[in-house]
Amino acid sequence: MSLVKLLLLMSLALVMRAGAAVEIQRPRGVPLSKRQFYEEEKPFTCLDGSRTIPFDRVNDDYCDCKDGSDEPGTAACPNGSFHCTNAGFRPAFIPSSRINDGICDCCDTTDEYNSGATCQNTCRELGRKERESLQKMAEVTREGFMLKQQLIHEAKKGQEEKQVKLTEFQSTKKGLEEKVEALRTVKEIAEEPEKEAKERHLKAWEEQKELIRMEKDKARMAEAFLELDDDADGYVSVAELQSHPELDPDSDGSLTETETQGLLGGADKVDTTAFESVWSSIKGKYLLESQSDPPAPVETPQEEARDLGSDHDSDHYPEDYAGEDEDEEEDEEDDDPEEEEDKAPPTVRTPEKKEDDEMSMPPSFVTIHIFFINIFFSLCYTAVPVSLEKEIGFDFGPSAEFAYLYSQCYELSTSEYVYRLCPFNRVSQKPKFGGSETNLGLWGQWAGPEDNIYAVMKYDHGTGCWQGPNRSTTVKLTCGKETVVTSTSEPSRCEYLMEFTTPAVCQEPPSLEEALHGHTEL
Repeated sequence: MSLVKLLLLMSLALVMRAGAAVEIQRPRGVPLSKRQFYEEEKPFTCLDGSRTIPFDRVNDDYCDCKDGSDEPGTAACPNGSFHCTNAGFRPAFIPSSRINDGICDCCDTTDEYNSGATCQNTCRELGRKERESLQKMAEVTREGFMLKQQLIHEAKKGQEEKQVKLTEFQSTKKGLEEKVEALRTVKEIAEEPEKEAKERHLKAWEEQKELIRMEKDKARMAEAFLELDDDADGYVSVAELQSHPELDPDSDGSLTETETQGLLGGADKVDTTAFESVWSSIKGKYLLESQSDPPAPVETPQEEARDLGSDHDSDHYPEDYAGEDEDEEEDEEDDDPEEEEDKAPPTVRTPEKKEDDEMSMPPSFVTIHIFFINIFFSLCYTAVPVSLEKEIGFDFGPSAEFAYLYSQCYELSTSEYVYRLCPFNRVSQKPKFGGSETNLGLWGQWAGPEDNIYAVMKYDHGTGCWQGPNRSTTVKLTCGKETVVTSTSEPSRCEYLMEFTTPAVCQEPPSLEEALHGHTEL
């Protein structure tokens, strides 16, 4: 039976008792529900069935039954109990040891019938106060249930709106994905000519670098031949080559005649034509005698190309050529000629390149469009649907009556701490006068009994206690017109209990007919 129904039944019973109290004859201390076991015309059988005694031994101040049922109105049996009728208030049972002990335990004073104690019947006043309390609780329940109906209506409407919004997001997301893909295709097509132009330009530059390298190598080889040909007879001999010990193949510090002849391909001397094959094997080690005092460089095809393309290069590669003056031209004598091969390719016009290929293509409108669409997509259509899907998928009760608690937080301030409950998220505790916040648990699940699972929330995996378990919190929900944390406690170490009122748990109060139906005794 629900709490509300029980309250109404009790209130109704109190009203009927207060309005017309009826006394049914039965032995003192016997409740109405057991009247049939105490008939004066028949012997009395102990309620535990242990024995049968004459009826005149009931309430004779001597305990005959082991269960004390023969002495309901005296203190003879230590395990007996006395029934207080308490007309106008709630009936009650007290231990038989309290009968006639000089203290009024029953509000109708029936427990002190032979003690001489002066007692006042307070049952009607207690009944009146209880009826007022029950009526207030019933009113709170009714108002709470009305608020719950509103919450259910708003939750249903909100769920429908969120579902529509999620569907729109997903539809827009799909449209944007298709648009991005189409724009990407357009971008790739639009960039194809530029890509081909860059490839042609790089290929021409690599070919040009190779030609320059070959020319440099030939010039270096010719210079080396002239240096080695000491007698200027047009040949490089074994003796002449031996003057360069850095060419020693085994690096033992001595270039022998046999080793030198091996470098010359087995010949005693070579001319300029045969020296080309010799040069390919020694150029890595050969040191020009003129390297310590290099002459003015001879203009190479690369420098000619630079002169030819200078008018155009300054427009496209300002970082390479901007600010050049006569001083820099003089300093070029100290530059390593091989470094120029690693520089970025100048945009020198080649015979097969078109004029459009020379100009750097600015970022296309398609590229910018795709960029901003991707940003917009990331900001608006990634996190939002995930959040909506998570919220829609939450268990907010049979009719989503708890949905209004989502993304909300409620606080309770005590003398030491401020407790904060964020339903479906976390519970925390923070010192009132400074200090860091402590996590008392993250949302776990509904943890009420099977017949009312939504009456309890469980939060676990909070901050660990020192040499103890992780903190956890149990939140008990009770019916109320307001949504508020009413109390917190720590029944066990690191295990917290929080009382939380909300109209979402209020049940529909039964009508008077429903309250009367099924109630067999008042």
